Amino acid sequence: MHRIIAKREIAPNIISFEVAAPLIAKRVKPGQFIILMTDERGERIPLTIADYNRENGWIRIIFQVVGKTTAQLSQMNEGDELFSLVGPLGNPSKIDNYGTVVTVGGGTGIACVYPITRGLKEAGNQVIAIVGARTKDLIIMEEEMRKASSELLITTDDGSYVRKGFVTEVLDEVLRREKDVKKVWAIGPAPMMKAVCKVTKPYQVEIIVSLNAIMVDGTGMCGSCRVTVGGETKFVCVDGPEFNGHLVNWPEFMNRLARYERQEKLSFEAHEKSYGEKNG
Repeated sequence: MHRIIAKREIAPNIISFEVAAPLIAKRVKPGQFIILMTDERGERIPLTIADYNRENGWIRIIFQVVGKTTAQLSQMNEGDELFSLVGPLGNPSKIDNYGTVVTVGGGTGIACVYPITRGLKEAGNQVIAIVGARTKDLIIMEEEMRKASSELLITTDDGSYVRKGFVTEVLDEVLRREKDVKKVWAIGPAPMMKAVCKVTKPYQVEIIVSLNAIMVDGTGMCGSCRVTVGGETKFVCVDGPEFNGHLVNWPEFMNRLARYERQEKLSFEAHEKSYGEKNG
């Protein structure tokens, strides 16, 4: 069992947990994830590890309430224990001293790109970080990202904080300004990552994306997370989660993400009704 040792709502419907997981904290590297279950009848969901403390033996996960399982998670409290927590899973990010690099985080993808940003800076890179969200209230981990990067640029869709626009617009400006960007990492909603790939293509800059595929077992056996990359079938859980964004078959990937939308909606509504009746 893995106990929740700290819980905080860091933005509307966005929750941060610190979870006691000494073995995972000891081995995890930037870019890796865990798969958890809230209870013995729950679904298995993947969440990227947003931070970790090897000495104190905890990992940090950040999630937005969008469905039944994340709703159940949000209703857990400090001292509660998760039924199952497996990790670290996936291949870590390839951290090296490249020179000038850019990291892009959208929404809760900011939490996912944070350890990568920090690792790149610690490796000696000039790291330009770009973060964006729909509105000011949904910008998360601003101070952590500022410390982890050489330069932090912020944008909001509605212009409620810093500047109005999308991360793609800011990225295009950076690539015009910086003539020697070696790599770009982008993590966020699939449409955002696809758009970032489109921006980087004319500049011939390598773009790494972390795919938030649907998963079940996390070991490559079930095939739920398969994606076509460069014309070849890959499994996000064991071959990824990071891939060259220019090679991802985005229409196929986004179609697979949406395949259970109806069932997910019905499950969420049923849970909300049941929870309301029990606690109303």
